[in-house]
Amino acid sequence: MGTTDQPDTTKPRHPRTVLDHQIRDVRKETLQEFAEYAERFARDHGEPGTLSQRHLERLVAGQGPNGKPLGKPRPATARLLECIFGMPIDVLLSPYMPDDDRAELDNSEHEFRARLRTSARVDVGVIDVLRQQLNLIRRLDRQLGARTVQTEVAAKVQQTTELMQYSTMPYTRAELAALLSELCTLAGWQALDRAQMATAWRYYEQAKAAASESGDKSFEAHAMAEQAFVLIDIGEISNAVELLTHVRSNAQRHAPHMLKAWLAAACGEAYAAENRRGTALRAFDEADALLRAQQQKDSCPYVALDPVHLARWRGHALARLREAEAVTVLTDALSHLDPSFARAQAALRIDLVIALSHNEMPEEARKQGERAIALVAEIGSRRQQRRLSGV
Repeated sequence: MGTTDQPDTTKPRHPRTVLDHQIRDVRKETLQEFAEYAERFARDHGEPGTLSQRHLERLVAGQGPNGKPLGKPRPATARLLECIFGMPIDVLLSPYMPDDDRAELDNSEHEFRARLRTSARVDVGVIDVLRQQLNLIRRLDRQLGARTVQTEVAAKVQQTTELMQYSTMPYTRAELAALLSELCTLAGWQALDRAQMATAWRYYEQAKAAASESGDKSFEAHAMAEQAFVLIDIGEISNAVELLTHVRSNAQRHAPHMLKAWLAAACGEAYAAENRRGTALRAFDEADALLRAQQQKDSCPYVALDPVHLARWRGHALARLREAEAVTVLTDALSHLDPSFARAQAALRIDLVIALSHNEMPEEARKQGERAIALVAEIGSRRQQRRLSGV
């Protein structure tokens, strides 16, 4: 029994609306698949809008039952679609006419004006909502893994890019650029976790460009430093050390204490990868001093750094350097680690496997390895799977 979601494959199908084109041709999804995605997106982002497959069929067709004119969807549904596609609802429901040059020109101008109007409506409240959504995604990412929210992050990158590109107000544009930089660094780290190196690199390039437009050098320093971990993971250690050293040196003049501490620790990891024991440990000591000197929370790029995370980071370097102290440092960090940081816990347990093996404690190493294998499978971290396979 057929449905409107099953296209007639005997002749070419022409999209009826921009929404139809975006779902079927751009996202390569059926209406049922997109309706299910929209439901998950709404739930994960706290959006009240709903979208059944039957309603979606009418929206993509651009008309109601029996060919009646289609009214606008409810505001919550319209907002949900705008959040997903980064386009105004009027544009999404407009006819898709790629074959008629004049119609395409008119539609492009209509879409252009609509995008300008949408970006003009972005105010402090909207930016605050976007940041809240980013924080929610971060929580899901750290607890459930990149596999669960990678698509949502890509959608937010597209949405924020559209809003920034059509914004004409300098303050709003700068705020959106800073937000976009943080979204792209998150997307880059997710791609790195999924062992998608080229994709990660491209996201970090986009993050640096957005950071430059934000006018805040701290965002650019953060994006460049995270990009260095792509180099570390593909074995380009000396290039990573050079990049991180350069970024850290330049950041001394403008970065807040939290970011300076994070950059020092990042350098420490790179030095350890290059087997420079003394330099690595001094960098971690400097990170600890900077972290202790911080008086209040800095309004800088988001970094997950506190005494526990710094200890975990130091323990990783110690394990890499085959230091006996690594077992004690990592065990203590594990006992204090917030359990919602699932990816961090997986990495920490793998570090413990390495450290315990170096200290000839095979039974303890086996137990930690079993826990790590289970956790890595749950969060779908290909990066940590690769580390496990090399242990």
